Amino acid sequence: MRFLFSLLLVAGGFSLHAQELYVFSEPASNIPAYSATAKLTARYTRNSLTGKLVQRYNPEWMMGLSKTVMLKTSLSFSDMYAGRFRWESAKAYVKWRFLSNDGIHRHFRMAAFADLAYSRNEMVYEEMNLDGDNSGVQAGVIGTQLLGKLALSGSASWMQVVNRITYIGGPGKPQDSNSIGYSASAGYLLFPRSYASYDQTNLNLYVEALGAKGLEAGGYYLDVAPAVQLIFASKTKLNLGARYQVLGNITRIAPNNYFVSVETSFLNILKAGRMRTKND
Repeated sequence: MRFLFSLLLVAGGFSLHAQELYVFSEPASNIPAYSATAKLTARYTRNSLTGKLVQRYNPEWMMGLSKTVMLKTSLSFSDMYAGRFRWESAKAYVKWRFLSNDGIHRHFRMAAFADLAYSRNEMVYEEMNLDGDNSGVQAGVIGTQLLGKLALSGSASWMQVVNRITYIGGPGKPQDSNSIGYSASAGYLLFPRSYASYDQTNLNLYVEALGAKGLEAGGYYLDVAPAVQLIFASKTKLNLGARYQVLGNITRIAPNNYFVSVETSFLNILKAGRMRTKND
């Protein structure tokens, strides 16, 4: 009974804070301690130079190592930089929540994060990211405010990429290898209006602003990203979203992108595994 009660508490927290489970960025909150999450994201777009429809798939595995630390690992497979579908990149991400000011149906949290990525791609486009295109490192901070059914979040980060550069613009064109990134996100829990069961389906609406500016040549972009999210049985999420460039002066593989992802959580799986090891 004690295990069942704790499981319901975790599931209830998952549902209550669903509106900060952003589609394109991370909140300051972590996944529940000793739990794990599996996620598969698909990205579809048209190459800005060739007009060809291209695709990328990112499987991810997330683990809540404690109440304050989570780890995420991911791979990417795509045909964006080659004429065939292939393995493309690997990434590791860690987040540490160092501040929590929690109340009833509201909280303010802050976290620091860092990630490291390897990509087999050369840097053909000026855009810098660690989602499959580039090798590099990134570090930053996140702040998230939950106010009832509304969640607001912002982040700032520094990134350095280390790919071999073969810009389409040629070797004489100024090149960025360091950038400052930023995001502003809002999520609203539309349904249910009130909770009667953990099996109720959640409907969340999101809008996010995602941007970056290079520190050498000064290249920049700003995207707006709306999304819809459904959460089933408090543990499985279906996300539908898009990113549209509203400002920018750099070459990108595509200024507009469309995303779909499926994610499911395994509550207390790490603690259960550790208890079995002790009993053995």
